[in-house]
Amino acid sequence: MRLLTLNCHSWQEEDQDEKLRHLAETIKENSYDVIALQEVNQSIDEKVGYAFQRVKKDNYAYCLLIELKKLGVEDYSLVWDFSHYFQEFEEGLAILTKFPIEEVHTFYTSISHDPSNWKSRKIVGVTVSYKGKLYTFYSCHMGWWHDSEEPFKVQIDHLLKNIPSDRTVFLLGDFNNDAFIKGEGYDYLLSCGFLDTFHLAEMKDSGVTVEGEIGGWEGNKRDKRIDLILTNKTIPVLFSRVIFNGKNRSIVSDHFGVEIEINLD
Repeated sequence: MRLLTLNCHSWQEEDQDEKLRHLAETIKENSYDVIALQEVNQSIDEKVGYAFQRVKKDNYAYCLLIELKKLGVEDYSLVWDFSHYFQEFEEGLAILTKFPIEEVHTFYTSISHDPSNWKSRKIVGVTVSYKGKLYTFYSCHMGWWHDSEEPFKVQIDHLLKNIPSDRTVFLLGDFNNDAFIKGEGYDYLLSCGFLDTFHLAEMKDSGVTVEGEIGGWEGNKRDKRIDLILTNKTIPVLFSRVIFNGKNRSIVSDHFGVEIEINLD
């Protein structure tokens, strides 16, 4: 099984259409089974109407599905939900999967549930059936460890109250906590029983997903590993690779993505 996570920084990139096409081409070539996306935006003022449910026709994930369809790929299902307003966008999270979806999960992990507060954080997840077993995948976009209004620890505690304990669970996304910093959010995640697939992987690279300054990390000059794929079970991980970093595929966002291959047989 192949998994991908990517903070898309959608509709805020130069050459956005070309980057969207490159993402679609990569998905076709690598045939991911589950894809978790963050910062999946659609315009507040979009007047064209809805593609389905609350997904507007300029929703980044929906546009990605259109690009995939052009390439002959039509076997992904999309789940998206709105988290908060950001600039002129409704910002949300998405999961695309090839597996039959048994359950959809959306819930706030932040103290605030006010969509006008850009620090409001929601989780989007799916439970899927694979070889007769249920697996749950969550797309996560979390806050910062030292944020006094919306502390990361509180968000993780809220998350833990909502995830099932009777099956294998995966957390994929932008956790806004650097794995290279000890004693903060990353270590708290591990102390809660999550395992980092980066460390479980037989083959891995540096894991770096942010270089230099980006939104939320103004003034940053250090390489960071804040985009992660975590699980609650010890599983075989064949590889963990950073992607869309200019070395493994062209850059498509201010974050690099992470791809892994796991063996659930």
